[in-house]
Amino acid sequence: MKRVCLTLFATILAGTAFSLPALGWAAHVNVIELDNQIISPVTQQYLVKAVERSEQDGAECLVVLLDTPGGLLESTRAIVKRLMNARVPVVVYVAPSGARAGSAGVFITLAGHIAAMAPSTNIGAAHPVAVGEGGGPVKKLIKRIKRAAKDEFGKPSKPDEEEIVEEESKDPMADKIINDTVAWVTTIARTRHRNEAWAKKAVTESVSVTEAEAVQEHIVDLIAKDLEDLLQKIDGWPVELPDGTRTLATAEARPATIVMSPREQFLAVITNPNIAYLLMLLGTLGLIFEFTHPGIGFPGIAGLICLILALYAFQALPINYAALALMGIGVLLLIAEVQVVSHGLLALGGVIALTLGSLMLVGHAEPALRISLYVILPTVATLAAIVLFVVQRALRSQTQPVTTGPQGLQGELGTASTNLDPDGMVFVHGELWNATSAAPIRQGERVRVLSVQGLKLTVEKV
Repeated sequence: MKRVCLTLFATILAGTAFSLPALGWAAHVNVIELDNQIISPVTQQYLVKAVERSEQDGAECLVVLLDTPGGLLESTRAIVKRLMNARVPVVVYVAPSGARAGSAGVFITLAGHIAAMAPSTNIGAAHPVAVGEGGGPVKKLIKRIKRAAKDEFGKPSKPDEEEIVEEESKDPMADKIINDTVAWVTTIARTRHRNEAWAKKAVTESVSVTEAEAVQEHIVDLIAKDLEDLLQKIDGWPVELPDGTRTLATAEARPATIVMSPREQFLAVITNPNIAYLLMLLGTLGLIFEFTHPGIGFPGIAGLICLILALYAFQALPINYAALALMGIGVLLLIAEVQVVSHGLLALGGVIALTLGSLMLVGHAEPALRISLYVILPTVATLAAIVLFVVQRALRSQTQPVTTGPQGLQGELGTASTNLDPDGMVFVHGELWNATSAAPIRQGERVRVLSVQGLKLTVEKV
């Protein structure tokens, strides 16, 4: 019995040892990918959950594959706060080749315990673009239109240092945000032992560097050609965590990808400024169609759903509500054009209001966080054409005479089927009717319906 028990015990231990990798107990690193993702509340939730999961499942580290044009300042602050207090090593890897860590990506990269970049990548331009632009409202709008046109049809624009200083000198609130952001990025760089002077310039002067310059300037720690190369190079790297120093053992660790949940993927799609803008206009169009054609139901339901989704997306974007009001006025002017004879003046005003409101809707200087002109121009033109057509048809149908029921028979022409003196039968609208006439009418003569009383017509001779 002792031999049998020892044999069984040894077999169980061997089986358990072989099953450890399958159970996830072998050394592993968690990997998440922000591929051309805007830093928003959705990406914030995704990254924070990945950090928490890596802390719980004993991962050697969490690798963040970063490629972002920037994002919202508040979401960036929440991400950086979680990275600075993470109890698991976080490696921010700007990859693949051609990727960038722009604007918000600079703060996230600096906040990583280890920062790495792939060949042919860049980092920088961390000026807080959500501050706004100097000058009056008209001047702001003109600058925004010029910048949007340049970004869409020419070389992407980036305000130079003189323009930034000029704008900020006219806006005390901008000075406060700049000073606060500079202090914040300096603290991050000092804590992670990175170049503080460059971090300040990235915020105040929007400087940007390549991967080779970033390593030379001590902005990031190393260059790795791919994920496998990265795991080999950071093997044995000491990392300071809140509970002590940990030495990474990633050479033999297996990568485990953490993907976005379907809910997060859906929310990431609708929080794209262009998608949110289209949802809002589709919702508006659906409600207009429902109000002008009551009883259909589907356009109203679909429009309401689109509007609710757009409102959710607007909570995650720097929306200018004055622009929303301007777009609403534009739609009302298009509707008024059908009812008021203005020779196209109201329609022109509606199109201009819609276009200007669309340009001002997302108050962000970063091109990736603005609505594209390639979306605005065809969308406004299509919406204007559809609204004018639908409303015009609806109003025309309401002014047309009734063609059904008793009222539809008034004025109809028919033929006397019998003599009417004063009562008889007439053939009207494909049916035989009892009829009466004030004057005698012979059989076969043409008659016109004057009124309908129950199932009896009052007619006259034509």
